[in-house]
Amino acid sequence: MTLDLARLLLFPALMAFAAASDLFTMTISNRVSLALVAGFLVMAPLSGMSMPDVLSHIGAGAVLLVIAFACFAFGWIGGGDAKVASAAALWFGFAHLMNYLLYASIFGGILTLALMQFRQWPLPYMLAGQPWLVRLHAKDGGIPYGIALALGALMIYPETDWVKAIDAARFAMQ
Repeated sequence: MTLDLARLLLFPALMAFAAASDLFTMTISNRVSLALVAGFLVMAPLSGMSMPDVLSHIGAGAVLLVIAFACFAFGWIGGGDAKVASAAALWFGFAHLMNYLLYASIFGGILTLALMQFRQWPLPYMLAGQPWLVRLHAKDGGIPYGIALALGALMIYPETDWVKAIDAARFAMQ
C-alpha cells in the first residue's frame, strides 16, 4: 500500500513542484532533479524492476541529458529544464521517452505562444506588484519550460508501468 502511494504520488508531485518553481522563480532547483533521480533509484528495485530494465531507464536519462545539455549550450533551454527533463526520462525509459518529448514539445509551443501574446498586453496595475508576474511579463524574459515538461510528464505517467502496477496489484487483491 505504501509502495503504491509512493508510485502514484512521488513522481507527479516532484514534477508539479518543478513546474511551480519555474513559474514563480524561473529556476528549477537541482534538488528537484536529484530527488527525481533518487526516487527512481529507490522505487525501481522496490517495484521489482529488473537490472536490464533499470539500466535501460538509466540509458534513456543519459541520452536525454546529452541532448538537453546540447540544447542548453545553444541557449534554447535552461539548465534546470535540461536536468529535470533528463530525470523524467529516467522514470519513463525508452518505452515512453518519445511520447513524453512530443507532449512536452506541444505544451511548450502552446506555452510559448500564450506568453508571447500575454507579453503584448499591458500588465494590469493591480498585478504589477507581483514580482513573478512582472518577470513572466517581461518581453525579454524566458519561458518557464518546466511547466511544459511537467505537463508532458503528467500526460504520460498514467501509461507507465509505475501506475499500471498499482492497477494490477489492486486487481490481484480482488
